[in-house]
Amino acid sequence: MADMLVKLYELPEYNPGELERDGIRIQRAFPADKAEILDWVERNFSHHGRAEAERCFFRNPVSMFIAVKDGEIIGFACYDASALNFFGPTAVKEETRGQGVGKALLIRTLHAMREEGYYYAIIGGVGPVSFYQKSVNAILIPASTPGPYGDFLNLQK
Repeated sequence: MADMLVKLYELPEYNPGELERDGIRIQRAFPADKAEILDWVERNFSHHGRAEAERCFFRNPVSMFIAVKDGEIIGFACYDASALNFFGPTAVKEETRGQGVGKALLIRTLHAMREEGYYYAIIGGVGPVSFYQKSVNAILIPASTPGPYGDFLNLQK
């Protein structure tokens, strides 16, 4: 899957108002919640996603945001996990998709990257291209497959 590029100086506003009315809060992951968050990522996303997400807890501030509703995690988004200047991995619990949680996590996370001094971000190994195009005007990066997701250790023969 190809990577995409986003201009961080042309992001839409981050407005959590509607989600907050629905009881959904987007917040930066807190180090004391690391084990619970990483377990959630592995259960709801993947083992490899957990390994990438864990890297976020070695940064200050933690380079991960989570979506919480009724005291439960319903989504997450990382940056600088796979590689510096990369957005992802990210996922939203299947039963809560379509409610704007993924878009809110994306926009909040990209704003954090901009606040840290990045002017562009790479969205790595994109699946739903149209989602990123519509949400943040991301464009495909030609010949970017496999990017940092290649089999560098030559384990998959």
